[in-house]
Amino acid sequence: MAELEGQEGQVGPVVADPRGVLRQGRAFLDFFWDIAKPEQEVRLAATENLLRHLREGKKDDELKYTLKRLVEGLGATREAARPGFSLALAQVLQAFEEIPMCSVLEEIKEKHNLEKVKKKLVRNAAFGNFFGVMALFQSGRLIKDQKALLESILLLQQLAHHQAHLRDLPRKTLIDILSEVPEAVFQEVLFGILQSDLASAFTSPENLHLLLVGIQKFPGVMKPKNLKKLFGSPTVVNKENIPRLVELLQSAAKAEKKDKKLPSVGFDLLQVSLKEDAFELFWREGVENGLLKEKSGPVSYMCYRLLGRALPLLSLDQLQMVLKGKVMQHYGEHVVTSQLPDRFKFAPEMEGYVDEFLSSCDDLEKQLAVIIGFSTLTNQGYPVFSSSSRVVKHLQPVALQKYVEWLKDMFLRPDLDCCLDFSSNRQKQSREGVNIAQRKIGRLRKWIIHRLVSVIECPTEKEESLVMDISRFCFFHAFFKTKKKTSQICEANVLLSEPLDEQTYSAIENYFFGLLQTLNTLTVLGDTPKAAALREKHIHGVTADGKLWIFLLVEYANKLLSSDHIKPLKPFTKGQKDIWERALQSVRNLQKKEHKADNAKVVTFQQLLLLMAIYLFKNQSETVDVLSDLLDCTERAFSKESKKKKTDNAEPGWVEVMVEILLSLLAQPSLLIRRISKSMFVQICPNLTKRGLQLILDVLDPYQEQDEESAVVVMEESKKKLKSAQDMDEEGSEDSSDEGDSEEEKDSEDEEEDEEVDDDFRSQLMNVLQAGSATGGAESDEELDDEAMMALDKNISALFAEQQKRIQAKKDEKDKMRKEKILRRDFKIKVLDLVEVFLTKQSENPLVFDVIEPLLRVIEHCMISDSDKQEVDFLQKTANIFMNSLCRPKQYCRKVDALQDDLHAFVERLVKKACKLTDTSVALYYFSASLYLLRVLKGSTSDKSSTPPTSLPGKQSNLQACQLVSTGCLNMERVTEIYQQALTQFFTKRKSALTGAMFHDLFRRFPIMCKPLVDTLVKSITAATRQHQQAQACLLLQKVLQLRELKLFVTEEEWEELIRESISQVTQSLKMVGKCALKAEKDKVAKTLELLNFLLKTVTEQKLGVQLTELDRVLVALNQPEGIGSSARLDSLYWNVMRWLNHTKPKKEKAAKKAVQEVESQRQKKKGFLPDTKKRKNRKKASQENGLAPAAGEDGEPPALEEQPLGAETPKQKKGLVPGGGKHKKQNRGVRENGVAAASSGEEAVNGGDAVADKKKKKKKRRNRKRKGGAGSEAEQGPAAKKMKGSVSQEAQQKQGKARQQKQGKAKKKRRENTTAVAQG
Repeated sequence: MAELEGQEGQVGPVVADPRGVLRQGRAFLDFFWDIAKPEQEVRLAATENLLRHLREGKKDDELKYTLKRLVEGLGATREAARPGFSLALAQVLQAFEEIPMCSVLEEIKEKHNLEKVKKKLVRNAAFGNFFGVMALFQSGRLIKDQKALLESILLLQQLAHHQAHLRDLPRKTLIDILSEVPEAVFQEVLFGILQSDLASAFTSPENLHLLLVGIQKFPGVMKPKNLKKLFGSPTVVNKENIPRLVELLQSAAKAEKKDKKLPSVGFDLLQVSLKEDAFELFWREGVENGLLKEKSGPVSYMCYRLLGRALPLLSLDQLQMVLKGKVMQHYGEHVVTSQLPDRFKFAPEMEGYVDEFLSSCDDLEKQLAVIIGFSTLTNQGYPVFSSSSRVVKHLQPVALQKYVEWLKDMFLRPDLDCCLDFSSNRQKQSREGVNIAQRKIGRLRKWIIHRLVSVIECPTEKEESLVMDISRFCFFHAFFKTKKKTSQICEANVLLSEPLDEQTYSAIENYFFGLLQTLNTLTVLGDTPKAAALREKHIHGVTADGKLWIFLLVEYANKLLSSDHIKPLKPFTKGQKDIWERALQSVRNLQKKEHKADNAKVVTFQQLLLLMAIYLFKNQSETVDVLSDLLDCTERAFSKESKKKKTDNAEPGWVEVMVEILLSLLAQPSLLIRRISKSMFVQICPNLTKRGLQLILDVLDPYQEQDEESAVVVMEESKKKLKSAQDMDEEGSEDSSDEGDSEEEKDSEDEEEDEEVDDDFRSQLMNVLQAGSATGGAESDEELDDEAMMALDKNISALFAEQQKRIQAKKDEKDKMRKEKILRRDFKIKVLDLVEVFLTKQSENPLVFDVIEPLLRVIEHCMISDSDKQEVDFLQKTANIFMNSLCRPKQYCRKVDALQDDLHAFVERLVKKACKLTDTSVALYYFSASLYLLRVLKGSTSDKSSTPPTSLPGKQSNLQACQLVSTGCLNMERVTEIYQQALTQFFTKRKSALTGAMFHDLFRRFPIMCKPLVDTLVKSITAATRQHQQAQACLLLQKVLQLRELKLFVTEEEWEELIRESISQVTQSLKMVGKCALKAEKDKVAKTLELLNFLLKTVTEQKLGVQLTELDRVLVALNQPEGIGSSARLDSLYWNVMRWLNHTKPKKEKAAKKAVQEVESQRQKKKGFLPDTKKRKNRKKASQENGLAPAAGEDGEPPALEEQPLGAETPKQKKGLVPGGGKHKKQNRGVRENGVAAASSGEEAVNGGDAVADKKKKKKKRRNRKRKGGAGSEAEQGPAAKKMKGSVSQEAQQKQGKARQQKQGKAKKKRRENTTAVAQG
């Protein structure tokens, strides 16, 4: 390293012994390979390892080689390699400060010399210099070395001329370096060499940016007097410079349009204008009257970004000026017009600017000014700022309270003059007799209500008083109005300046019920210990003192009802008022029982009662009956007499009534009602009766949809009225998707309808025409007069209008039925939630057995019904509930003494149904249900067990064994008969819906069923009807024998007898094996050999006394070509079996393989040499010596290709150049197709070489004609025509056919002349 210190004056470090470095190993060189890889993680790891290696080695030659390699890599061709080498060089320079910076810079300039490099490598050299300077700057040492700093700045100025390659990278790097340079260094070193760039600041955005950075960074140097010397003006932002600044900003915006960010020069100019107290001039003249004049997207977006970035820098007065200016209005117009798809939307970015400002600003007045400024940017009264924006979470509590008060005041007394309102061109054109002021006020009030509701939804620290204030305000204006001002009620203290219309009332009502849902899930607010304790328990929907939010609203509603100054929009009748009072009293009674009874149950009943009480203000006629029944159920559910006394069978119990109420509430579109209904069902599940459960299951019954039609129609109408703002989008999307799925069906059905009514309509039309002709005159030949024609036209038009009405009515009816079907299916999906809750919470209830068949009917019906998305979702949900919540839970009913016979009959019914089905997927669910019942019967804790657990001989009983052996309430004889019949049918029936996996699941889960059914499996190896069934028998038997639990149920003698019988059946099966040609035969033999392999392994390892002589003889006979054949799989399985019988697989002889290798070695030729047979002088000789020229037959025809020995074709024949080749056959075929008989003589065969020579001559002639460009005949250009792309015209094909005929005629004539000459000779 001492050598490096003395090399500052040299061009660069020289590697003394590079080969010595290279000899050290591959690991050191791999660092440089990894640095050049495109993966960033690999590059960083390689750089770190290289530094560690250099620090630990401390070798000068390695350091010199490293610098050399890194400098070379700066100009690499691969783009990913350059930053890797630059970063590595920066790290090396930072780690080894003894390396002179100037020497490294000189080496970079020498290695990547822009003047000496070739033209095609200028780009790489430019990037090499640039990344070299970047490495020096990133090392952190460039600022300390003034000489290197000066040289680097000069190099960057030189690189700035290569904009085609580097664009503005040198300028940006220069600005980055300036931002790190101390003011003294800038004044002493850099100010002189940068004066030309600073003086030309108004020529390009880059130079302007350099000037602006200098003004901000070095105020002591860039004083007004120095600025005046540079470009004649003491300030940058003034009236004279504004036009040029606007042009520079426009060009900078267009250059940055792909990056979608604010150009740095724009933000720096904004800061300088604030520093020079010229912001108002810059904003009004430069931005609003300058940049906005050019209708360009990038320039407009730069103005919006300037607005967003300026918010934290402005004073309160400047904020108000900007927020009421033209840029804000232009931004609002962009938000409105960019709602269409595929349009760039700036609103999310602007919301990010506002969010950043509010989160970093501590000034309450500025926070309030910005949030109100964006809230008053309106499009015909409706603010363009999102009403659900969560930027309010950054508002301080005082600012949030003031903002809420401002929103409420704007709702009560809308002030449109304070809004920055605008209208789009389409809105301006559509003003036709509309009260614009009233419309604007209505739109503004709807936005304000949603904004208030979203304040509560926003996850921020709020006080309970603020939440209650907003909730009371929304509730009051949704259902009440003020008759006279009163100070006792805050909401009635101020009268509305403009009355609310019906649409506004409806919107407020929908938003309020969305607010109820938010309140029901709201976490506990406050910092008190009690509130913290409630939050730890994950309790929602209550205040810090434990009261329900909805209860506070009901108390407030009761206060409003008792006031003479307030009038409800829908006044209560005396009966409705009594129901209201009764509901409040019932809630108070329940609150007294909170600490005595089940708290969750009490709270759930309270929530449902309070919710229904509030719904009295919305829909009184329907809610009164529901609330009355709900009150009766509540009284009976919490009364002591109901627990002692059983209700009469004729009168439904309170649980049944409660289920009916919950089912009716589930059809409501309100998410809050559905959630509370589900919570209520959880509480009444322990009291659910068979009749109550049947009410739920009747809804799911696919064969009772006709009875539900009327109810669903009612619910459809109520749905249209009760849709809330949150549910509306969801349901709309579902309806649209369903409509899209069924458009084709509707079109086809409409066509069928038209066809059906064609006959009736045709007869009516004929009657009208006949009546018109009769009134026109007696003679049919005469034309109708004008009056008759007009009357006829009128009758025909009336007939067509009536027909169109009938068609439209039928279409509407079908559309109504389709929507009813969608609603019905959606309702069933919601009811499935209740079924899932019941199966989860009451898995040990015997009523679970009543759910099995209804769910199976639903699954079976869905499998054969429509396959639209809603139907598929319904099927999937039903199947998941059936398998996961019913058949596979850990808990199940364990006391079924009284249901033993019914459950056994149920198992038999399920298995028989599975056997009768044709769909395997449906049969799987029936079979799984039977296994679930088996589990219940076997696991039942009955004192009267049919077969009590006893210790088996030769086995040590333990707890697990006792559990396996115990049968519980299971009747083994009856169950065995059921599954034995199913198993027999599986092996004998041609098309069975049962599968082997079902029976394997039976044996695996219930090993107790193995022993009674294993005999059926053994016999089915030969008794099964078809080969694939015999294969299934072998597979199932093998899996059963492999079960460890099977030995708990059989003795050693029974086990040995089972193995012996299995081997005997396998032997008989193998005797019947013929030639394995079909796939089923191969599969059968494969499964048989796999089973036999296990059996022989068991006999050998357990040393069982089983005779294998006959099996040995059968297996030996099987190893024949007509046996297992040439299947590699069967051969492998066969010899695996034979191994247990002490047979070894014979080794194949390798003689044939050696012969093949010798032939291949002879065929190998030396590369670069032409084979002898290919040489011109030996071609004819080789063909004659090998006898490859075909001899003529007796009839003068050459021998057929099939009679020639294999491989006897020469390369010429293979290419079709002689009569034996493929082209010759194609030519003959073509001649026949053209109607010319193909004649060949022995002379042609004898003179094969002459034919080849003739063809060569013709080919040569064609080639010469092509060179000369002569237009020869189509026959001579035939080969060239084959290479043409596209199809040949019909005329060209005809010419080619004539040319072929002429050519063949000449060939025939020549052959005749040759034959005559031979005969004369």
